[in-house]
Amino acid sequence: MSVKSISAPVTGISPVTKVYVAPAAKRQPWGLWSVFLSLSLLAVAGVLVWQGVTSAGNPDPAAPQTSPTAATVDIAVLVFREGLECILVLTALTASMIGTNEVYRRPIGVGVGLGFLATLATWFVATRIVSDLSGSISALNLQAATGLVAVIVLLVVMNWFFHKVYWCGWISMHTRKKKDIMESMSDPGTSKARVLRGLAFLGFASLYREGFEVVLFLQSYYLKLGGRVVAIGALLGLILTGMVALLTFVANRRLPYRKMLIVTGVMLGGVLLVMVGEQAQEMQLAHWISTTTISRLVPVIPGWAGLWFSVFPTVETLGAQAVAGGIVIGSYFVAKRQSGCGTCPAAGSSTGC
Repeated sequence: MSVKSISAPVTGISPVTKVYVAPAAKRQPWGLWSVFLSLSLLAVAGVLVWQGVTSAGNPDPAAPQTSPTAATVDIAVLVFREGLECILVLTALTASMIGTNEVYRRPIGVGVGLGFLATLATWFVATRIVSDLSGSISALNLQAATGLVAVIVLLVVMNWFFHKVYWCGWISMHTRKKKDIMESMSDPGTSKARVLRGLAFLGFASLYREGFEVVLFLQSYYLKLGGRVVAIGALLGLILTGMVALLTFVANRRLPYRKMLIVTGVMLGGVLLVMVGEQAQEMQLAHWISTTTISRLVPVIPGWAGLWFSVFPTVETLGAQAVAGGIVIGSYFVAKRQSGCGTCPAAGSSTGC
């Protein structure tokens, strides 16, 4: 019995050609961010281990060097958050500057650089004023005054309603101004130098607004702890901000700005409660307000709780912290009731802020 080899396809049946399609690579938008978080956690763990070894065990909460360390972290978090908000504004300004219009990013960058220099100049002027005042005003009164300014700034930073207006108003205003400047290029009567100056001013205002808030906030820390702690905390915050800026404007990565703002907002919420408690105690020491001790809480609240968390067994300090927390939480619910804005850069959608 012979077997015939079939070398041709059966009539009426088309040959099936198998084409291998490589599976699409899954996007990993959180890849770099996960690496960054992992490195940050390792750094924090390393600091804790180092602190434990140098302290021969668990560090004493009442140690005199604890407060500067906590202050450094607080400063870094605030500078980082203000930097994120600046990046949001700059992202909205430069989003449409692609292709032939990419050259117009340069004057905005120049404006940002000038805004940074102006912030440094404002810092030196402010510290000089504070130093001069320290010669004629008692240290307690000056600390109470600068601390009050810092609390007000932090309340503004933490106010959810303010930031809804900020994202929907301040950013939208910058976007409209940029659009008007770009459209004016078609007007024969508008010089190119005027357009470049306008874009540079937008970059300047975007950074200097945030820098001015930071300068006001840091005066209290500078008065109590000196320039070294402030410089280290601000440098850490600037390094984190610089990393996000490089990923955004150089690597063109879309980062979860909204999530980062929420995380830093929660951390600043803790900083706010600590600062409000500390500020209330300083006002008590300066005899600006009275001191009403809650005797039942005296044996319950340990001494180190006042050093670390500014929790003191007095009506004024606890009441001030409750009011500050109520303002932040209340403003959040007020903001949720308001109608959403057109496009929120933090969310990256048109569903509101």
